[in-house]
Amino acid sequence: MVFPEILGYWWVLFPLGGMVAGGFKALSANRERVHQRKIEMYRLQHPEVAGLDVSAYKPAAVELSAPEDGYSQADVANIKVEHDAVNKRWLSYELDVAKLIDFPMMSDVREPLTVAFLRAKRDADALRPLDGAEISAKSRWDDYRNAVNAYVVAFEVAEKEAHRIKDSAFNEDERQRLGTARKLVKIAENDAASPAERQTAYKRARKELDGLIVLPDVTLAALEQKVARMIDGSK
Repeated sequence: MVFPEILGYWWVLFPLGGMVAGGFKALSANRERVHQRKIEMYRLQHPEVAGLDVSAYKPAAVELSAPEDGYSQADVANIKVEHDAVNKRWLSYELDVAKLIDFPMMSDVREPLTVAFLRAKRDADALRPLDGAEISAKSRWDDYRNAVNAYVVAFEVAEKEAHRIKDSAFNEDERQRLGTARKLVKIAENDAASPAERQTAYKRARKELDGLIVLPDVTLAALEQKVARMIDGSK
C-alpha cells in the first residue's frame, strides 16, 4: 500500500511544506506590488475620482483650500509656495549627480511615473502667474491650483517608487559601474583632491555612466561648474 510507505518519509514533508509556503508567499508579494503600482497609477491619473487626499503632501504652513465664494491673494501666494517647494525638491535631483545615481528613476523618461510628474510640472509651470493679480477669474485660479496639486501628487508617487527600487533595474555589472561612478563623483567634488584628480574623476565618472543613465544637461552643467570652480579656486 502506497500511503503507509509515504508516511515512512514524513520528515520530508516539513521542508517541502516550507518551500511551497515560501513560493506562495513570494507570489503573493509580487502580486501585491503589481497591484499597488496599478493603484498608484490610477490615483495619479484620477486623483479626485480616487479620493486622494492631496493635503497629505503639502507643507504644514501651506493652506491649499480655497473659500467657497472664491479665492484671495493669500490663496494664490500659498499655492505658489507649494509650487516652489516641489520644484526645489525636483532640483535637488537635477543638480546632484550622486543623488541621480542613487535614484536613477527620477531622470529616466522611460518610466511612466517619471514622465507623469514631468508632464505635471510642465502644466503647473505653464499656469503659474507672475503675481496674484494675474489671476482674474475663479476658473483660472482653479486651473492653477489643480495643476499644482496634480504636480505634488505625481512627484510624491514617482519619488516614492524611485526610493523603493533604487538601482534594482540594473544587473550586477551595471550596479558596480554605478558604484564606481558614485565614488568618482565624490572625488571630483572633493576639496582635498588635486585639480588633475578632479578632472580625471569627472571624465571617468561620465564614462562609467555612459549607456546606464542619461544625465540631464542641467545636471552635467551643475557638476562641470562645480568642478571648474574648485579647480580655479585651487590655483
